[in-house]
Amino acid sequence: MQFHLAVNLERITPALDMRAVERHTLEMVQTAERGGFQIAWAAEHHALEMTIAPNPFQILTWWAAHTSRIRLGSAVAVAAYWHPINLAGEAALLDLFSGGRLEFGVGSGAYQREFDRMRPGLKQSDGWRYMQEILPVVVDLWRGDTAHDGAFWQFPTATSVPKPLQKPHPPLWVAARAPVSFDYAVANNCNIMSWPLTRPMDEVKLYRERLDSALEKCAATADSSPPPTPSPPSTPPTFAVMRHTAVYDNAADWEVPVAAAQRQLAQFENLFKNLGDVNDGFPKAVDFDALANRDEYNPKMLHDNLLFGTPEEVIAKLQQYRALGVDAFVYYASLGLGMREQKRSLQLFCDEVMPAFA
Repeated sequence: MQFHLAVNLERITPALDMRAVERHTLEMVQTAERGGFQIAWAAEHHALEMTIAPNPFQILTWWAAHTSRIRLGSAVAVAAYWHPINLAGEAALLDLFSGGRLEFGVGSGAYQREFDRMRPGLKQSDGWRYMQEILPVVVDLWRGDTAHDGAFWQFPTATSVPKPLQKPHPPLWVAARAPVSFDYAVANNCNIMSWPLTRPMDEVKLYRERLDSALEKCAATADSSPPPTPSPPSTPPTFAVMRHTAVYDNAADWEVPVAAAQRQLAQFENLFKNLGDVNDGFPKAVDFDALANRDEYNPKMLHDNLLFGTPEEVIAKLQQYRALGVDAFVYYASLGLGMREQKRSLQLFCDEVMPAFA
């Protein structure tokens, strides 16, 4: 099993110094590189202090300048916020600056609040259409001159400048939960990153079943249709699953990351419901008692479903992911936990958890 790190420049309250957040994030990536993580992922979000990421490629270029081996991925560039020529060039420039370490991830976008500001009038639920159009166009631009006349973008002949170092192009990733996204990823030779949020392991099993179904459909279509039907991928896509993670020395400390997760999830709930109660970039925490889905934030449920625990507990939980066919576990470090606790957790994971999966 591979291990990846997802970490945000994260300010849960205005009391946190932005420069300290900056240093902390880089130090987490450097620790992950020393510990043997394969990829560090940066997100794209706008006008939100809890995920400061207006351009993932800027963040990844900064990390590239201070690392040498760990690969660097966008998780994810939100398709509807970009022009294909701009996206192809920004990504290729990072691949150049990093010495060919880019993992290119693209997705549909998360919050209606962001769409209302970045693409007014567009429903978040339609973001996948933009993702499916932009990805092959970016790949064509990396190859050379191409023109495009699509549903969302049109442009005369152009190319990506620069071109990526990796040939034929950097590895491609799609954020997927719905069946349509798994089908698209397999048909376009993309790796898959899924996030089951706080749901139980049955959700991970469901995603694995959707991937297997997509692979079967692609193979059946290739067998029954004449060329130029897309052929099944020569190697299966990497199936990565992301979870909030916190490792601690003593089992009695289990409530510390749970409380942090509850605080952050209360802010996420505001964004998912598009309540509009965001002050200077900080979403107001929602009162769980007023929510119909408050059971999703039960402390024991969070402890059981997320990757929280002592090293021994975390190893046992990760074995479940491996048994379900998860190729890469994405350690999601940003959940409102204190910086000291985050660093201790990551070091414990490197020192005491990862050797069990070497």
